[in-house]
Amino acid sequence: MGKRQVKNESALKEIRLPETDEEMFGRVIKMLGGENLLVKCQDKIVRRGRIRGKLKRRVWIRDNDVVIIAPWTFGKEEKGDILWRYTLSQVEWLKQNKHIPLDF
Repeated sequence: MGKRQVKNESALKEIRLPETDEEMFGRVIKMLGGENLLVKCQDKIVRRGRIRGKLKRRVWIRDNDVVIIAPWTFGKEEKGDILWRYTLSQVEWLKQNKHIPLDF
């Protein structure tokens, strides 16, 4: 078996913005355990987010991190998938370029 290559955050220097109308910015409120967490989205709705398998072991997500969430279009509960996590310097860049509000 080969070793799995885990990328660190310095390897992820590009900044990804929400690409579709369904994707939006959110801030992590609380870790629920496993791959689930509570996220307060830009539209003021608190959703239960699920960390996608692609990000699960590559990027660690903590409380108060800014993420991109894609809400599910099916089901009764408000849920969504976490697509991306921003570093602190990337959040400052987003605020300076007015992609997110200053008090976000």
